[in-house]
Amino acid sequence: MKIIVGLGNPGEKYSKTRHNVGWLFIDYLSKIYGVDVSKNNCDALTGETKINGEKIIFAKPTTFMNLSGNSVVKLKNWYKLEDEDILVIFDDIDIPFGTLRYREKGSGGSHNGMKNIVQMLSSQNMPRIRIGLGGLKHEKQDMADFVLQRFKKDELEKVDEVFYEASKIVEEFINKKD
Repeated sequence: MKIIVGLGNPGEKYSKTRHNVGWLFIDYLSKIYGVDVSKNNCDALTGETKINGEKIIFAKPTTFMNLSGNSVVKLKNWYKLEDEDILVIFDDIDIPFGTLRYREKGSGGSHNGMKNIVQMLSSQNMPRIRIGLGGLKHEKQDMADFVLQRFKKDELEKVDEVFYEASKIVEEFINKKD
């Protein structure tokens, strides 16, 4: 069993913002795999399916970004999983827009949601996909204002391309045998 966790903030106010790219990616995956991600479980919206015989949980923590670790700990304990079975997807201002980075483990970097997950799990062993937002912010623009803005139409087209690449990583993660 594995969990795919997309970080974001709950509520219509945040629904299509740059900071919610993790939630948007879970929505993208849910369409591909035909999964309804609406069950309230472990402070997250969840949905489950089987892919190649493996039970897969899609999750969108509803604890707000900076407290994502609370939900991830509950999900890990509820499903009795190892850290390596939890793939986290989130936005990253430190890498160029339209790119992604996959890492098997590491620190939370500058992302408060991922920092909270690392802290709450007392581990850096969760694989993660970071989706780049770098280069879009104006020099004098406030960081919070920037990440809480909605994507522009042309940006969404590029996001779809990145989601396609990220979905290939998800397939590899799902098919990886211990």
